[in-house]
Amino acid sequence: MKGIFGSMFDLNHDGNISLLESAMEFSFLNELLKDDSDVQTELELSGLDTDELEFMDADERREILEEAGLDPDEYDF
Repeated sequence: MKGIFGSMFDLNHDGNISLLESAMEFSFLNELLKDDSDVQTELELSGLDTDELEFMDADERREILEEAGLDPDEYDF
């Protein structure tokens, strides 16, 4: 059984992904997704709408994020 990352998680290079290797792949992907959801939650907790922020010009967005107590350099719109 090959996962999304193919042989990256085939640690013993036997051509098969074992249950342990599959669990490691799942854990890795879960961590990747977790980072994105943390950013979303931080913006939502500040009362900001990501869709609205995307349509603002860069200077206005920076000002809004700073007023909310967030570091504008941490966000990529």
